[in-house]
Amino acid sequence: MRKIRSGKNSFAAMPGEKKINIAIDGYSACGKSTLARGLADALGYLYIDSGAMYRALTWYFIEKGIGIGDIEAIRAELADIDVRLERRGNQLITRVNGRDVSEEIRRMDVSEKVSEISTLPELRAKLVTLQRAMAREGGVVMDGRDIGTVVMPEADIKIFMTADFDVRVKRRMEELKEKGIEAGYEEVAENLRHRDQIDSSRKVSPLKKAEDAVLFDNSELTRVQQLTWARNWAEVRLTM
Repeated sequence: MRKIRSGKNSFAAMPGEKKINIAIDGYSACGKSTLARGLADALGYLYIDSGAMYRALTWYFIEKGIGIGDIEAIRAELADIDVRLERRGNQLITRVNGRDVSEEIRRMDVSEKVSEISTLPELRAKLVTLQRAMAREGGVVMDGRDIGTVVMPEADIKIFMTADFDVRVKRRMEELKEKGIEAGYEEVAENLRHRDQIDSSRKVSPLKKAEDAVLFDNSELTRVQQLTWARNWAEVRLTM
């Protein structure tokens, strides 16, 4: 198992026109989305935030007043939900049936329920179909929990991210603060523990490292160092 803890190489130009698919999986608050978005921008690729798609569906059911235990009601609604990701400048916009819900899906009540909602096989099947269609032409960086194992098992590069738990809690708190959402350490820590347990133990597409993925512990790395390492790793693959 290869474990990467540092990356100090400088960026290099990406040769040729070849486009690959890159899968980034890992635990909540490890910085998957930040790294995936930065890498996609650096390569000129499409970034797909699968977590935002699951959050979008969770937000939808909360707004509809449908409880996570009302399986039949959730199944009945799935056919009428359209989830789309689109770029606006350097921002990724998440839409549900045409409505921009990019801010709403980051609320703590959504975070508390998204892992449980995501265990439904029909819901996962719907989003996996959409995600695979987006990746069909190549040139995609997608992050989530089952991208390298289920959604894009043939991805050219697979990265599994992890970080020390305390680091993850503080990163999530900072993320929420930047969005104007105040949350205490214990509240965030409990949410992450809960999500880890559900994500790792669910029967359908559990969170796990693909056998051919690189394990990337970024506990001690800055965002720039992480992106430097990932881009150089992609450059190596593009030249093969």
